[in-house]
Amino acid sequence: MLAALKAWAKRLKREVVALWIAARSADTPWFARLIALLVAAYALSPIDLIPDFIPVLGLLDDLLIVPLGIMLAVRSIPPLLMARYRAEAAESAERPSSRAGVIIVLVLWAVGLGACLYWLTG
Repeated sequence: MLAALKAWAKRLKREVVALWIAARSADTPWFARLIALLVAAYALSPIDLIPDFIPVLGLLDDLLIVPLGIMLAVRSIPPLLMARYRAEAAESAERPSSRAGVIIVLVLWAVGLGACLYWLTG
């Protein structure tokens, strides 16, 4: 079972890198590029929307949100293009990082904090 989980995690990492490549490719349809960009940016971001130290909810994004986002993005990209991006991802030795993902998460946290402060003072 542990081997199966490791293989699944490795496939997810490859899919994220393939989505990162797809998001930067002009061959990818614009809507699929947008979805791929958002999913890859979030998955590659070192900051989680829900921090991992929060019981149960902290692992929710790792176990549900990211895989579902990957599935949606992969389904929105034509299969032949996705196969090409997967091949490029398999050849790539480096793992990209996402400053955009960090910015997105920080903006969401700031908006949430602002909404909480507004609610508490209003």
